[in-house]
Amino acid sequence: MAIRLGNSCENCENLNENSTCRVHGVKVSSSYTCDSFDMKLSLKDDRNCVTCVRYETSDCANPQKAAPGMLCSHWAPQNAMA
Repeated sequence: MAIRLGNSCENCENLNENSTCRVHGVKVSSSYTCDSFDMKLSLKDDRNCVTCVRYETSDCANPQKAAPGMLCSHWAPQNAMA
């Protein structure tokens, strides 16, 4: 199974900073998508402990070393769903 970015509002360049769609003028969330979807040219690539879903939890592989700015091979995005 391939893993790829979805056409959600989070990845659309029509999303304002306050989570409002510029095209439709409504408040949206990551579960929304539409036919006016326009992929952002660059996505945020901020992989480190602070953006990891395991940070400061019992699932963290390196709880004694985990800190902002660090990265390990167990990193998982905060919006990950299995």
